[in-house]
Amino acid sequence: MTRLARRCTVTVCRDCCCGTGKHPDVDHDGQLRRLTTGAARVRVSECLDVCEYSNVVVVQPSPAGRRAGGRPVWLGFVLDDAALDAVTAWVGRGGPGLAPMPDLLDLYLIARPPAVEPTGPQRTISDSR
Repeated sequence: MTRLARRCTVTVCRDCCCGTGKHPDVDHDGQLRRLTTGAARVRVSECLDVCEYSNVVVVQPSPAGRRAGGRPVWLGFVLDDAALDAVTAWVGRGGPGLAPMPDLLDLYLIARPPAVEPTGPQRTISDSR
């Protein structure tokens, strides 16, 4: 198993509402850069069908985290540095199943919509570590 496959995966919605001009004060490209220099594998997805919670981020456990009981965690309104810092720190410690979620992220939790399937192609981006 490659080193990337052992890490959490963070899926970042970047379609009709998330990652667009809807939030002009947010550096969406900067958010992606910060996430990719962290400990997570980052996927950019088209619409995840929870537009009312824009900017949506889904933290998926690593294989070890899943074996330990971790499940994907859906976060909405991830628009500020504090939330992004908490996500980055959490996945750096192992993420779902391996490390407790920072209390701050309780404020960003959203329910996973039923039968979510991205509406279009996804691409994976990551750093060269």
